[in-house]
Amino acid sequence: MQATSYTYDSETRSGSVLLDDGTPVQFDAAAFDAGGLRLLRPGQRVRIETEGAGPSLRITLVTLQTL
Repeated sequence: MQATSYTYDSETRSGSVLLDDGTPVQFDAAAFDAGGLRLLRPGQRVRIETEGAGPSLRITLVTLQTL
């Protein structure tokens, strides 16, 4: 799934993304670390992996979207 980076805190390595429908979804340090990134800037296009649905949707990986 693709999303757009919305917020990122480099101290906690957590933040949020916006799904294509505008829904914000939080991610934690474990999801950020799983993607192997060093930092994330707002507006970057990212690829995410998730589990669950609706209110229990959880991001398990955040990495840069490449073509």
